[in-house]
Amino acid sequence: MNDRTSGPERAEREELARLLPAPAERDLPPGHHLHHKDTLMRLIDQDGDRATARPRPRLLRPAVLLPAAGLALGGVLLTTLAVTGQDRAPAPSAAGTSSKAAAPRGAAVLLDRIASVASKSDEQQVTGDQFVYVRTLQAGHEGKLGGPVTLTEPRDREIWMSQKAGPVIAEGLIHEDGSYFPITVGVPDGEPAVGNPAGLNRPTYTWLASLPTDPDVLLRRLTTEITRDQDTRDTPAEERDQAQDTFDAIGHLLRETVMPPKTAAALYKAAAKIPGVTVDSDAVDAAGRHGIGVARDNIPYGWRTAWIFDSTTLEYLGERSYLIRDTNMGKKGTLIDKSAVLERGVVNALRERPSGGKPSTTT
Repeated sequence: MNDRTSGPERAEREELARLLPAPAERDLPPGHHLHHKDTLMRLIDQDGDRATARPRPRLLRPAVLLPAAGLALGGVLLTTLAVTGQDRAPAPSAAGTSSKAAAPRGAAVLLDRIASVASKSDEQQVTGDQFVYVRTLQAGHEGKLGGPVTLTEPRDREIWMSQKAGPVIAEGLIHEDGSYFPITVGVPDGEPAVGNPAGLNRPTYTWLASLPTDPDVLLRRLTTEITRDQDTRDTPAEERDQAQDTFDAIGHLLRETVMPPKTAAALYKAAAKIPGVTVDSDAVDAAGRHGIGVARDNIPYGWRTAWIFDSTTLEYLGERSYLIRDTNMGKKGTLIDKSAVLERGVVNALRERPSGGKPSTTT
C-alpha cells in the first residue's frame, strides 16, 4: 500500500517513531507504576509552628522555593511567586480541553502508549488504615521573591500519606534532612478542628479509583474540582489558563501517590486532549536518568514543565521545569525544579518502608 501521508504529517509520524520504543511485549515488573510528582505548582500553607504545619497543596499557583530554613515541612516548600509585569505575560484565551484543540499528534500518540502501559500496572489493595509511601529525590529552587533563583542539590525525601477517607487532621508524615515532620491541618485559634477529606488536595487510592475512566468525563470532573478550589483564591477566573490548570491538576494527582491502573490510564488519555501538550525528546530527572518528556509551557509565567518517562518501558521517572524565556527568575533555559521517584508502595504504619526497612525512631 502506498503511503499517501502529507509531508508535515509524515515528518511528524517519522519523528515520533524515532523517539518511541517498540510496543512492549509484556507487563511492567511488579511494583512499577506510572505516577507523577509535581512540586512547582503547589502552595504549602505554613501554620507557623513547623511541628504542626500542614503542607496543603494549592494546585494552580506559580510558586518558588523558600530559603533553606523553610525546607523542613515539605521538602520543597513553596510560596506564591511575586512576579512583576515583565515576568507574567497575559494569560491566553481559554482554549478549553476539548479534542478539537487537543495536543499535537505526536504527544497524543505518546500519551496513548503511556496509558496502555499504565493500565497494565499492578492493582493494589489499600485500606483506610494504611499509608502510601513515596521516596523521591527533589531539587527545588531558592531565591528571594521576584529575584533570581538557584537550583538546590537533590534531597532525599520520604512521605507517608494517610489513606483514610476523612476528614482527617493528621494527614501523614515527611522525612527529610534527617528529621520527621507531621503533616497536619492547621486550625486557627478559637475555631473547631475540621479535617481534610479525600479529594483533589488529598488524593487517596480509594478516591483516585472512584474517578471516571472516560477521558472526556474525567476532564469535566477535574474542571469542576479545579473551579471549586479557585473559589477560595484571589486569581480571577478570566486570568487563568484552563488548559494549564488541567495539566497541573493531572500532574498533582499523579505525584506522591500509588495510582490505580485504570485511573492512571484515564488521566494520560485525558492529558492527550489538553491543547499545548508536546513531546520533550530528551529530559533528565533529578537522578540523572534520561527519558522522553510530556511537556506543556506555562506561557504567562515563562516556564515549561515536563513529565519524564523511561524511553523503553514508558514508566514514570520524574519531572523537570525550566524557563522558556528570560524572566526575573533567570535566563531562558534555567532549571527551576527537578525530581525523581525512587520507590513507591503501601505500608501499615508511619515510618515503615515497603523495601523492608524498619520504622525509625529518629525525630
